[in-house]
Amino acid sequence: MVIVKEQQEVVKLAGAQHFRQRLLLATLAGKTLRIDEIRARDSVPGLRDYEASFLRLLEKISNGCIVEINETGTKLRYKPGMLVGGRRLVHECGTGRAIGYFLEPLIVLGLFGKKPLSISLRGITNDNNDPSVDTFRTTTLPLLRQFGVPVEDLELKIVMRGAPPLGGGEAHLKVPIVHPSLRAVHWMDVGMVKRVRGVAYSTRVSPQMANRMVDSVRGVLNRLIPDVYVFTDHYSGQESGKSPGYGISLVAETTTGCLISAEGAATHPKADGEETMEKIGPVLPEDIGLQAVTQLLEEVKQGGVIDSTHQGLLFLLSALCPEDVSKVRVGKLSPYAIQTLRHIKEFLGVQFHIEPDPASGTILLTCVGSGYRNLLRKMS
Repeated sequence: MVIVKEQQEVVKLAGAQHFRQRLLLATLAGKTLRIDEIRARDSVPGLRDYEASFLRLLEKISNGCIVEINETGTKLRYKPGMLVGGRRLVHECGTGRAIGYFLEPLIVLGLFGKKPLSISLRGITNDNNDPSVDTFRTTTLPLLRQFGVPVEDLELKIVMRGAPPLGGGEAHLKVPIVHPSLRAVHWMDVGMVKRVRGVAYSTRVSPQMANRMVDSVRGVLNRLIPDVYVFTDHYSGQESGKSPGYGISLVAETTTGCLISAEGAATHPKADGEETMEKIGPVLPEDIGLQAVTQLLEEVKQGGVIDSTHQGLLFLLSALCPEDVSKVRVGKLSPYAIQTLRHIKEFLGVQFHIEPDPASGTILLTCVGSGYRNLLRKMS
């Protein structure tokens, strides 16, 4: 009977898609995960460096975690351990993906650890593939307030900037543990945009790059709203990382406290050679500013309480709430959010009721939480 029970708890999946999300949910659900055919037909098969780095990160914050990988890296067996958190941890994220790739699962797992989490992540802080550390600091961490997480104990400090392809940045994250569970949300009122804030950064280039991005953004927003302020953040010397770069992160705050974010950064070829990519020359700062503000206006137009980048995190936190009804309003569902809903149903057994709202063009999602509790806290 014991053997049959173990076989039932193993979740078998195939392919490398949504690798990080699958490991996150398997860790929360306490289910053994087996993934086959990881890029089996690619010219370079198996796990990438950043995926192996994420597995090492899970081992650092948990106790008893077991990872088995075959010689070619195309098959993985992951048995989650007990989340213990920890202080003064350090992790090298590499240059395959930005620090933002590791931050989102770290924030969720840190909430349900045995002890509060304090960790320094080193690598690329800003790029176009993953949310930047600025977006996490201004939008993602305040989002947790809706679920009853004490925001005063949450902290993300940017120690050094790191632009692609060589990185060299560092960010320090602190996450408290929940007591003993999250709070169900009823988040429906979007409100009207009352102000826009942002950060334009530049590393190892002229400080005028940041000023030019700010001028481009204000040229659009000043015609729409009077309260616009974008900070300039120039890094030089050792704090500027190993590569030149510049970019901008914007956040719009509504009258009901909703935060909508968008960002843009100078594009660089991939450093790890994962995919063939044409060499892209330097992008004008004005174009990056215009790209970011256009994306921000598009996100506001969608009409959700959060932007499309944070939809997956919003759904996951709602599913981890107590056995109470949570209801949220979002704009058009992103492909990542849709896959998140499928994985939540598979790992946590929580199914969302999706109802379009033709009047506003938004989508209403309702679920009953899984009743997830931080039982490890009582053991500490």
